[in-house]
Amino acid sequence: MMHGGGQEGTTGLDDQYARRGAENIGAWILGRNMFGPVRGAWPDDSWKGWWGGNPPYHVPVFVLTHHPRNPIKMEGGTTFHFVTEGFEAALKQAREAAGDKDIRLGGGVDTIRQYLRAKLVDEMHLALSPILLGSGEHLLSGLDLPALGYQVVLHEASEAATHITLVRAPAK
Repeated sequence: MMHGGGQEGTTGLDDQYARRGAENIGAWILGRNMFGPVRGAWPDDSWKGWWGGNPPYHVPVFVLTHHPRNPIKMEGGTTFHFVTEGFEAALKQAREAAGDKDIRLGGGVDTIRQYLRAKLVDEMHLALSPILLGSGEHLLSGLDLPALGYQVVLHEASEAATHITLVRAPAK
């Protein structure tokens, strides 16, 4: 697997992080905005995500939303489940689906903040790239990660990114 896909991708440190991030995943959790641009109540069942018929997940995906929707079964083993009972309910369902495998948070920013504030993220990988994107949501805004028990355990740099791994210290 080469980061960037196909024959034109890169190898090295960035590829190693991309590989590790895809290993041992049994379920994903996404915020509604990561699933699609539809806001409010679902007008119909036509929107099935950004990815076409075979999304990249290949495991159950739990989408946080305020608006009920029936699950969507896609090619490659991906089924999108829409959770209206909140982030803790999504985590419970994802744990049941994942079994002994890991659960990956796919964003967005508000979803990740909810799980960080609740101390439900065991490990987080940040890849900082020297590209200015303009305005947007600040991932760590309003969070005091050390007070929540998170610490940096690894940082490595490539030409393209600085990789930072955070873990949550076990409760005492």
